[in-house]
Amino acid sequence: MSRYNRHIILSEIGQAGQNKLFNAKVLVIGAGGLGCPVLQYLTAAGVGTIGIVDFDIVEISNLQRQVLFGTSSLGKNKAKAAKQRLKDLNENISIFAYPEKLTHKNAIDLFKQYDIIVDGTDNFESRYLINDACILTNKPLVFGAIYKFEGQVSVFNYKNGPSYRCLFLNAPKEGTVPNCSEIGVLGVLPGIIGSMQANEVLKIILGIGKVLTGKLLCYNALTLQNTVLQIKRNDAIIESVVNDASSFNEKLSDFNCELEYLEISIKDNIIEENIQFIDVRESHEQPKVNGLNVSLIPLSNLENNLDKISDSKKKALFCQSGIRSLHAVKLLHINNIDNCFSIKEGATDIIEHIKELQNISSNES
Repeated sequence: MSRYNRHIILSEIGQAGQNKLFNAKVLVIGAGGLGCPVLQYLTAAGVGTIGIVDFDIVEISNLQRQVLFGTSSLGKNKAKAAKQRLKDLNENISIFAYPEKLTHKNAIDLFKQYDIIVDGTDNFESRYLINDACILTNKPLVFGAIYKFEGQVSVFNYKNGPSYRCLFLNAPKEGTVPNCSEIGVLGVLPGIIGSMQANEVLKIILGIGKVLTGKLLCYNALTLQNTVLQIKRNDAIIESVVNDASSFNEKLSDFNCELEYLEISIKDNIIEENIQFIDVRESHEQPKVNGLNVSLIPLSNLENNLDKISDSKKKALFCQSGIRSLHAVKLLHINNIDNCFSIKEGATDIIEHIKELQNISSNES
């Protein structure tokens, strides 16, 4: 009674509503910028069972916005670290950590155990996977997305409402839309959008207010302007997902099929004379590589510049975080260009490494 007093004295919630929250089961995919505020507020609100799916580890760059974690969390799995923090916030609920990647093989069985699914991911591959699994298990999906200073919130697959595919039928071409690790994000933005997602979850459980189904709320942190777009259900699209259910568990995403040998580290024995370094970032991104022996070929224009790729050297591609460069390597392989590798580290470290290599090479000559 004391913990949830401010809920219980609300006539719209009361003890009956608080009981609904305690009996609810919510699965949050991703314990990052969006997942952290969602998890905090659902835990504090007394949602009885919460699942957390995340295979990633806490890095220092996460602390700018992923407010569940601190320096003591660095290097720990996010799902496990989040569970530890949340149990301190509310020890009276059940929290389950799944330190694994969500795939077509485990999504269905996992979703069946929960009432509501929350998408806190930052890539299109996961969003379509989550959407399709929600359709097949008939679970409402609370969606959130962020980009620099803007965010989006919606509820999909709720009471025969539209799905994510009704809004965006197909994913954009790989590498054309960078995530926050590549383009940046205002630290407070995921907190705002994640709180909105948590609000939608509570409304669904309690049966109060108007759930954001059939609508996409677009929020601008710089102007505080909200725009609401209408979304119509496309029965043909949803039916196609249902009809494809038999092969759902057999599908493997491109990400899961990536081979480890496509990536290297600057810690490996990289010899500059035998390698063509290729920067696949866009021209406006920092830091610059002026004065270095580096090929500047943005991923967005890579296929039009295949003639700039060396036939005789190994190719070491890099970007801001190693994500686009890995896509670029896969693209080169598709075009029958082999001996290509993506460097795991970010551009700042790589450029400093190249400077050292080329300075050594210059001194030796």
